[in-house]
Amino acid sequence: MAAGGFCKLPTGSVVVALNLPRPATDGTGSVRVLVHAHNRARALTRLRNLGMRAVYLRGNAAPPTPDEITAVLHHPDGLIWRTAPDNGVPVPGVELPQELWHPIRALRRRPAAAP
Repeated sequence: MAAGGFCKLPTGSVVVALNLPRPATDGTGSVRVLVHAHNRARALTRLRNLGMRAVYLRGNAAPPTPDEITAVLHHPDGLIWRTAPDNGVPVPGVELPQELWHPIRALRRRPAAAP
């Protein structure tokens, strides 16, 4: 279902990256979520505690990049997201404008209703 992976850091902690369907939409689009935690189980527990109950990490097909690891380590919550590419795979030679990382509370927030 979701591509994901992890990277163990020299300190013993891990960074877990998951591509998940975007919540509160018609099923189109996905987001890349990064979690910094003591171990993989705790990282997934952090997401499940936020209401993402069906989150699993199977394999290590899409581990976090060095830039992603830096971003999550420098965020005070250690839990960030941004929109994932449409197919989840970057195209070589094509530089897409990169969206900034958002705190997880921005993903969980519902959009305001139009007047």
